[in-house]
Amino acid sequence: MLFSCLVDADYLDTEAFMSAGGVRRGGYEPIAVLRERLKAHTAGFFPPRNPLNAKRCVILRTCEAAGAWGRGLYTLTVPTGGGKTLASLAFALEHAVRHGMERVTYVIPYSSIIEQTAEVFREVLGDGNVLEHHSGYEYDDSGEGGDPRRLAAENWDVPVVVTTNVQFFQSLFASKPSRCRKIHSIANSVIIFDEAQMLPQPYLRPCVRAIAELVRSYRSTCVLCTATQPNLGPLLPEGMDAQELCPDTEALYEFFRRVRYEQLGQLSDEALARLLQSHNQVLCVVSTRKQAQTVFRLLEGEGCFHLSILLYPEHRGRVLSQIQERLRQSLPCRVVSTSLVEAGVDLDFPTVYRAEAGLDSVIQAGGRCNREGRRSPEESVVYLFRPDGAYRLPVSLRLPVEAATMATQTGEDPSAPATIAAYFTTLHSLRGDALDSKRVVERFEAGLPSMSFPFASVAEDFRLIEEDTRSVLIPNGRGRELAERLRQGERSRALLRAAGRFCVSLYPQHFEELDRAGALEALDGGVYLLTDPNLYAGDTGLAPEAEEGRGFFA
Repeated sequence: MLFSCLVDADYLDTEAFMSAGGVRRGGYEPIAVLRERLKAHTAGFFPPRNPLNAKRCVILRTCEAAGAWGRGLYTLTVPTGGGKTLASLAFALEHAVRHGMERVTYVIPYSSIIEQTAEVFREVLGDGNVLEHHSGYEYDDSGEGGDPRRLAAENWDVPVVVTTNVQFFQSLFASKPSRCRKIHSIANSVIIFDEAQMLPQPYLRPCVRAIAELVRSYRSTCVLCTATQPNLGPLLPEGMDAQELCPDTEALYEFFRRVRYEQLGQLSDEALARLLQSHNQVLCVVSTRKQAQTVFRLLEGEGCFHLSILLYPEHRGRVLSQIQERLRQSLPCRVVSTSLVEAGVDLDFPTVYRAEAGLDSVIQAGGRCNREGRRSPEESVVYLFRPDGAYRLPVSLRLPVEAATMATQTGEDPSAPATIAAYFTTLHSLRGDALDSKRVVERFEAGLPSMSFPFASVAEDFRLIEEDTRSVLIPNGRGRELAERLRQGERSRALLRAAGRFCVSLYPQHFEELDRAGALEALDGGVYLLTDPNLYAGDTGLAPEAEEGRGFFA
């Protein structure tokens, strides 16, 4: 914290000197004004027009009233569809005003959720009061003085920040001045951890200890917000516990229960495809990209779609728009997807199939079924199945599957609060020391007696995204123009971010396979261009396997 204060002050003084005081910073509206703006927006929810809206209004008012509670650590456990985004914002703004806190920070696992959440906040609170800060966001620096939000991203000096788990925690555990500069802005703020079950498991213990330290020593209030609360109590320091903002969780679960779960046992790809073909509209979520492509190719007829990270983000967005439009028009729509569809994607299918996974993933998939509550839970089924032996689960998924099996072995509803609590308790027990895979907590505690802490070595080891992936730019649409600009030597942060919308990230083995086949051209900035258009399909995206030794005849 002290280093952050010093670094930011030094940067700001240098900035002011070099620009003769001409840099545009600040000018944001007070937190109290933002609170009143949210109240004006939510006033339109009353009186509620149906029982679902009535329950959402109760949750909203409950969270708003809890804003008067003291600083501390809280949970907000609200089922999917309960309106927890605006309810948590109501708590945060009320709490910040009551306690003289400086800002509200939303920490979210996926950029897709960030984009939606930030857009909602900008509409309600005003564009200039909200900073969206993640690797995929592009600032417009074309105007006079550039985009002030790019400056705000350096030190988070803005009332509302929406950012990622990666940006937030890697800044807390960083040692470089540019990354640490924003840390002092986290103190004396309300921090909402949305989809808290997605806190990174290999770093869960140090992340939880960091949250506890912000509450205990830096006057911050933290809220763990999710439909599937991860039961982090055993990881907290002795004497610290979290208080629930909306305590009637059992009643909320019963009210918002929209689906029933049914076990199908093991299914071959052919049997799975036949079942999917029997539905007019259906979503199937599997755990591997290989199975997603295989099952998709077995489907026939119009309205079949594939979703995975092998489609570049711009392409995925277009596919999702097509899916949403077909769902609205009740047209045939069969989607096979990896888990990327489970969080932050607004889809509502009458039926969902989910390959075995952790309970949090199963329930997230269930949230895409009967999302708007238009059908009864009895006719809205989430079918759970085991893929056949052709697919080996990734190591990261094996323990969650084992814990889910143990938590539901007596036939409990996977989405019941008691089942979820049992699942996370079992999962954390099975992981054991793997909840701090780099021994971060142990290393800091070892340095405590001499006040000599391993900041540099921990910063080097603390990587929430472990995979050494490479970005491959697909020259489709605007991607072709961006590739040419990179090839001509043009470089800017905005250009690289724009190019990211047309990039697919590949693991080393797949990248090397394409490289050996001569299908890649190196561009500066760590980006590679796909030179063989035949390796990117309009339905399944990039083919990570390529034939070697291609021949060209002249």
